[in-house]
This record gives sequence, structure tokens and C-alpha cells, in this order.
Amino acid sequence: MNNACQHDHGHGHHHHHDHSADASSPRYRRVLWAALVINGAMFVTELVGGLGADSVSLLADAVDFFGDAASYGISLAVLGLASRWRARAALFKGWTMLLWGAGVLGYTAWNAWAGSTPEPVTMGWIGALALAANVAVAVMLFAWRDGDANMRSVWLCSRNDAIGNLAVLAAALGVFGSGTAWPDLLVAAGMGLLALSAGRSVVQQARQELRGS
Repeated sequence: MNNACQHDHGHGHHHHHDHSADASSPRYRRVLWAALVINGAMFVTELVGGLGADSVSLLADAVDFFGDAASYGISLAVLGLASRWRARAALFKGWTMLLWGAGVLGYTAWNAWAGSTPEPVTMGWIGALALAANVAVAVMLFAWRDGDANMRSVWLCSRNDAIGNLAVLAAALGVFGSGTAWPDLLVAAGMGLLALSAGRSVVQQARQELRGS
């Protein structure tokens, strides 16, 4: 999983045959800006909706949108820099994903002890909107899914978000059908574990690239 993008080291851009999938291409920069704006808007939407619906999975997804917006901003900042700096940025993002995953698991555990049942209709509508946003971003970023650790971390973020949104929709159905908070809590926990897994993958690859640069 982590060796798909080791072609970046020591190679000039003239080695890239597909310039549309080049990290320095204007198209990639435009896609990152679009992803940043979409994720920033969805962070606000899910934060308000998650608080209103009392949904842990929506709030977890909102924090994820915020983290992704920051991630796209970091990616834009290091686009023109050497591979060592891009790998350092990816390492930072990987650790951020790990911290986010751990935080979500902790908040989910606290809510399981002290929380109330969320409102499923709001969860469903906002979950569907978030899914549409993340699928759009994932499709835009698909061409760069096998780039260096920094590009790969961006792709993994968008892919995981789309998976998370499907799970939020399932949680909304589960809450609606059962009248309990457990589907919401289970999905939030799953999203936390997914972030831990993806963060570990990005950290490992970034370390490999730092050793090789």
C-alpha cells in the first residue's frame, strides 16, 4: 500500500509522461483550491448541523472537513518545493490524521457515556450533501492518487471522507430505525479507526521518502 509512489525521488519533471498528473501542474493547483473551498464550506455546514442534530458522527465528519481544508492548504504551500519538504508536509498531515482519529474515538466514548439520541433526518440530509461534496473532490483528485506521500495523503483524505459519509447516512437510518444513539456512535468510532489507519499509512510512506531524498 505504501510503495506505490516511490518514483518521485531524484527525477526531474521531464520524466513524467502524464503532465496532467504532475504535482506542479496548474491543473493540480486549481483542483486543490477547489477542494479547499468545498471542504471549508462543508466544515461549517456539518458543524452547525452536527450540533443541531446532536450527532457525534456528523461532528466527527465536520472536524475531518476542517482537517482536510488545512491539508489542501498545506499541499498548496509546498507544491513547488523539493520532495523533502513535500514529504515533511505529508508527515505532519499523517500525524494530524492520527491525532484526529484518536480524538474522535475519545469523544465517541465520552458521548456513549453521557450523550443523547441524535436527530436522524438532519443527519441524513447533511450526510447526503457531504457525500456529494466528497465524491466530487475524490473524482477531481483521482489522477493524483499514486503520487508522492503528499499527493497520496490528499487522495486518501478525500476517499476516506466519501466512505465516512456513506457510513453517516447508514447511521442516520440506524438511529431512525432503532431510536437509539448506537448507530451514530459506532459510525463515529469507525471513522476514528479509519483515520488512524490512513494516518499510519501516510506517516510510513513519508518517512520512506525522507530517507530516500
